[in-house]
Amino acid sequence: MATSLTPSAFAQELEEVMVTATKRSESVQDVPLAITAFSGNFTKDVNMDDVKDLVSFTPGVTGNSQDSFIDAISIRGIRTQDFGIGGDPSAAFFKNDLYEGRNGSAVTSLFDMERSEILRGPQGFLFGRNSIGGAFSVHTQKAQIGSTDGYIDVDLGENEHRTIEAAQNVPVNDNFAMRFAGYYSHEDGVIENKYNGDSLSHSTPNPVSEYYDYNGDDMIKHEKAALRFSTTYEKDRLMVQTFVEYEERKQSGSVYRAVQEGDAWDALASSIPQLQPLKGGEFALDSDIGQGDDDDAEILTLGLKIEYDFDFATLTSNTGYKDHDYFYTEDYDGTPLYLSNYGQDQTGDYFQQEFRLTSNTDGALSWYAGTSYYKEELETEFILNSSEDHMCQYYGAAYYPGMGSGAGGAFTGCADYYGSSFTPSANGLLEERGTITGEYEGWSVYANMGYQFNEQWEAEVGVRHTYDEKTFGINVPTPESELGNYWAYGFSTDGKVTGPTEDWSDTQTRLIVRYRPNDEAMIYASFTEGYKSGGYASFGIAGPDGTPAGYGLATDKSGNPLNDVDIKQGEGYQGITFDPETVDSYEVGYKDTLFDGRADVSLTAFYYEYEDLQVVVSTDQGAASVENVGQSESYGLEGTITAPIDDNFSIYLALSYLHSEATDLQKVCGLADINGCEGSTLFWAPEYSGAVVLNHRMSIDGGELKGSLEVFGESSRGGGWEGLKETEIDTQYEAAFRYGFFSDNGWNVGMYIENLTDEEGWDGQNNNGGILPAHFFGQKRPRTFGLNLGYEWE
Repeated sequence: MATSLTPSAFAQELEEVMVTATKRSESVQDVPLAITAFSGNFTKDVNMDDVKDLVSFTPGVTGNSQDSFIDAISIRGIRTQDFGIGGDPSAAFFKNDLYEGRNGSAVTSLFDMERSEILRGPQGFLFGRNSIGGAFSVHTQKAQIGSTDGYIDVDLGENEHRTIEAAQNVPVNDNFAMRFAGYYSHEDGVIENKYNGDSLSHSTPNPVSEYYDYNGDDMIKHEKAALRFSTTYEKDRLMVQTFVEYEERKQSGSVYRAVQEGDAWDALASSIPQLQPLKGGEFALDSDIGQGDDDDAEILTLGLKIEYDFDFATLTSNTGYKDHDYFYTEDYDGTPLYLSNYGQDQTGDYFQQEFRLTSNTDGALSWYAGTSYYKEELETEFILNSSEDHMCQYYGAAYYPGMGSGAGGAFTGCADYYGSSFTPSANGLLEERGTITGEYEGWSVYANMGYQFNEQWEAEVGVRHTYDEKTFGINVPTPESELGNYWAYGFSTDGKVTGPTEDWSDTQTRLIVRYRPNDEAMIYASFTEGYKSGGYASFGIAGPDGTPAGYGLATDKSGNPLNDVDIKQGEGYQGITFDPETVDSYEVGYKDTLFDGRADVSLTAFYYEYEDLQVVVSTDQGAASVENVGQSESYGLEGTITAPIDDNFSIYLALSYLHSEATDLQKVCGLADINGCEGSTLFWAPEYSGAVVLNHRMSIDGGELKGSLEVFGESSRGGGWEGLKETEIDTQYEAAFRYGFFSDNGWNVGMYIENLTDEEGWDGQNNNGGILPAHFFGQKRPRTFGLNLGYEWE
């Protein structure tokens, strides 16, 4: 069997990593997929915080961010473009083969890890659950029969950064063992907010101004704690593994800075004279944080895996349950004005069951087949607050330019816009709330058959049929403000309105051919169909004729206008649905092991056709909708090389190139802009991205010196479909340096410098529109010094 290699930040002898992405244990170099695997040691050595940090070291994967949202992650340009709960993520996250879920629940801490597998390209056939872009599959350390191993690691750094991670394996008898693991991490804010409360943006003081510290390095902070208990039972043909994991997270939500140029900013500044130039430099914050700054979650996960060996095949049962509570707030507009303060209060639970039978025979024929079922229940309250006066100022200027009584004909507020008949709300805010409920379930059946024709040629064919069913409900009360649901929704309901249950199904196929020119090399070609189920727009509802509700624009079946206020169940309104996304992906790859097992290479070329993109679309009726928009043809190259340089140095190199072209974009660009948008790239994904890890190792008396230099970066991206220069993110990179001493007695001490050159940059951008200016979000963490201390025992 070929040797699988993975980069280890403190090693010259690179580790072999076995993966189970193909439902059986194989070396990553034998898997005919674009897959990058990292050992648990690598995860710990480079201070990975949560599962999204795997992005930085994986070719073709970008979009890491400093919050718990996963909609910015792009795999070969395929990304979630709907942040509501009516659809599903395009990148799927799994822990111990159990689906992790969506925003708020999918991002969990990496501690006591066995390995991580990141698969690029559609993985719905292997993993299910709409893995149309790719899949992150992480595996924690399992309880080991007969082992008493354990460790403790402490990390202390600037900004009151402190992390402790520990684990202990406990053998009970010859058949049963337990493992305990824990994790805690804290860091103070690292980005200064220049706002000091001197430009209050509505009629009463800022609701949080009494206790929120606006000044100082108070943003992008976290405090997390997690515990895991796992067991293993083995006897004869039976193996049973369990794990229980609980994590509590308190951290900052996304932070934004408005872009102070372009038509959107000019329109905002001219209509609201109170808006002054933002304080601080390009990467500072000047944000009122009027609704708070929270990205908090409590997540409980239960897992049960049972395997039984029947000689001819192994039966596997995987059962999982996940419960989460999630609370999130942010100042989405990125200005000192109270324009768009967003909140999300979410609860949900998820159950899944999979049965799989995998062949054990040594003949030319191999196979596996299985079935899976899931059920998910979600309830989310979306909260969107804005200043009544600012709404009247901006939209008064848009509808009646120069008609206000303020300087230059600007409106001074709602009293100026509506006259003396307008009575402001008690706090001067338009507060729009909508509660969404989702009941989702589905099942799938799949089968895969492989046949080895001779020592060189092998082929596989697989088929999966997937069925998804969703029931959606929405409750949007009329706000206290006389503006009504003016901006976020455009309608209100009298209690919950539940639409009909919708379902979608699809059959996907996968074909793979492998050729082995020798014992170490493999060339493969594959065709894979990908699918992501349809869903519901989270912020909209449609009248009987299908027209989105808002401002009386929906009509009954006779064409008569409907009053889109206090909509009741049974009046013919229903949720707005969108269709599935699909992708046809073609891939050719080459893998080889060189230098007597001391180095490996993996190269991949791909082409895909991605259709019916599920995209948030602005409407004239008020609420944003989600519609299927256009298609993209993309191709690219990816490669990783792990190789020795000499007796003390080795290198890991990962690079990727992506070319994309999207067409039929009228719904997201508008007819006036279509000529400028047609043929746009998938703007959130850079053309080039990559990572380099240079490792050093040298033996000395009593132990070893080990270190690494890590650099990862990407070319420019952003600008939106319109390609706006003012919202383009420049080429950016980041570096880290680590070095330490690892004794023969199990203890170690080291130091690190992360963001070595103190680079500034952004996680992402949004062009927005209307009263919302374009903005960047997620400033990079500044240069940070730290120390590592650890001890391992057998």
